[in-house]
Amino acid sequence: MLREARAVWCGSGRVGSGDLSSDSGVLASTPCSFRIRFENAQGTHPEELIVTIEQDKEGYLVRYLVVDVRTSQSIHSLPGQLAHADPLIQRFERWARGLLAEGFSLEQAAHALATSKRTLARRMQSVLGKSPLAFFQDLRVERAVHLLRTSHASVDQIAAEVGYAEGSTLRALLRRRVGRGVREIRRGL
Repeated sequence: MLREARAVWCGSGRVGSGDLSSDSGVLASTPCSFRIRFENAQGTHPEELIVTIEQDKEGYLVRYLVVDVRTSQSIHSLPGQLAHADPLIQRFERWARGLLAEGFSLEQAAHALATSKRTLARRMQSVLGKSPLAFFQDLRVERAVHLLRTSHASVDQIAAEVGYAEGSTLRALLRRRVGRGVREIRRGL
């Protein structure tokens, strides 16, 4: 059974507000606002909702719905949630997650998904606004951040798991893409 939750937000920052709804009916236009999210007012916010749980080769992969355009929240943004319901992109994401440590080849991706390189690239660009390689790199960063927060593995071990030869490469990438260093990520800042 697949159930989804939806968050709608209107406005920005302190003056914005929205609501959350879920297929189960537990949430039905439940209000959310700046005060609820940041000032502990009564209510809920999207970060509290588990949107999908998928089993991967290592166990269960839990992903949260957290999309916020502010750079201060970019560390919480998970690219998998932006893939919408496009079946080709969903298949690409599943394929890519299994190969983060091995590297990326557009030709191999297209072959594995029984499509052409051009079709895959066009679809990714139209749905996500990025190339398959850029999305693959986003998945690497997402996985690295998750491992930094949930494991005691060294930066070098995590770098190897997500396909980088050295921990220093991962450190520089995280600083550039997430705007935070390893210590800040591990502390949850």
